[in-house]
Formats: sequence, C-alpha cells, structure tokens
Amino acid sequence: MFQRYAVYFTASGEFAQRGAAWLGWDVGGGCPVPHPHLTEIDLTNLTKKPRKYGFHATIKPPFVLNEGRTESALKSAIKDICGSSKPVTVQGLEVAALGRFLALIPQGDVSALNTLAASVVRSLDAFRAPMPEEEMTRRGQGNLSSAQQENLRNWGYPHVMENFKFHMTLTGRIPKSEIEATQRVTAAYFAAHANVPLDVISLTLVGQGDDGCFVEIERFPLGVVSQ
Repeated sequence: MFQRYAVYFTASGEFAQRGAAWLGWDVGGGCPVPHPHLTEIDLTNLTKKPRKYGFHATIKPPFVLNEGRTESALKSAIKDICGSSKPVTVQGLEVAALGRFLALIPQGDVSALNTLAASVVRSLDAFRAPMPEEEMTRRGQGNLSSAQQENLRNWGYPHVMENFKFHMTLTGRIPKSEIEATQRVTAAYFAAHANVPLDVISLTLVGQGDDGCFVEIERFPLGVVSQ
C-alpha cells in the first residue's frame, strides 16, 4: 500500500532516461540516478523539489486511496479507461517558464490531451479519499480563481478540467534573474526531444512510497481494450 497514488504520462526510451538523469530520480525503476555534469547550473539544487515526483506529466493528481477501495480495483479501472481512450499525438514540446519554474510544455492543439486528462480525473474520482477540511482550507489559501477553488472542492486539485495544463516539470523555483540563462541550458539539454512529435500511447499508475518518492506501479496502453 502506498501513501498516495497518481496517474502520470511517463516517457520511454532515451527520453525517459534523459529526464530521469536531469531530475536525479528514475520513476520507472524507483531508484536515484546520477545527474549529468553541467557546469553552468547547480542541477542538484535546481531539481530538489520536483525530484521525488520523477519525470512525468500529471494526468490525475496525487490522491489518498478512498476507504473500501483497493489498488487492484484501481488498476482495473485505469485499464478500462485507457482501453477506451485513443492515443494522442502532440505536435512537439518546448522548454518554457511557467511562473518561476521550467517545464516541457506541448506545442499546437492540446484539446485531445485535455479531454483525455479530464476523463481520467472524472472517472477515477471515486477512488480518491475526501480531503480533510483543514487541508482543503490550507490549499485554498493560495491565489486561486473561483474556477480553481471549485476544482479543489470537486476534484481535490485546482489545476484540472478547464484549468489543466499538460507539463513536465523540470525545476523548482528559480530566481527571476536566473530564469533566462537556466532556460537556455535546459533547452539545450532536451533539444533532441523538443520540436518533434510526442506520442502519448500509455498512462502510468504511480505510487508514493514511505520515502516520499513516486514509483511506477503499472503502465497501461491507450486504445487496448481489456479482455
């Protein structure tokens, strides 16, 4: 049993390896990996906050499993959802600043990606334990719009549904004066995987262990109907 569960998009092959090295944590293998040697930035410090989540894009944000629900049933539900959902192709990715952190974000039309994410969030919500009132209050104290406040109440997270933005987080908060230079180094590191089509052909169930790090539990192909 894990502390929390989530549904991610996770990369594969060399892209996944490169992302894992950047963050210092391999979500697929559930183990730390050494950073590349980059003299221009302090990668260990820069990636400290997102490291435990691994290289990913969140589809269903982390949640505590609801009472009476099991991991086995959760797997079965995700398998069914993925089986009835079509793969999505993204035009490409680019390194961008989202406020004070950097992420890989999609280029072009993201409507199919947004629809997929909304469907997963909605379909799996019965597996999410209700958020304690004190946590709801704490999370709602940020600068959230009325729609984000409603998402928090309904789905346990503000940045879902119409407020969802597919992104693969690469850093923690960066001083404003360092964002531009850090973005250049980051874009160069991921250059081989930017501006090329990205096929979202599977979703990954992950769990958060006692050490706080997320690990892959199972990957589910999109468009493959359960037998």
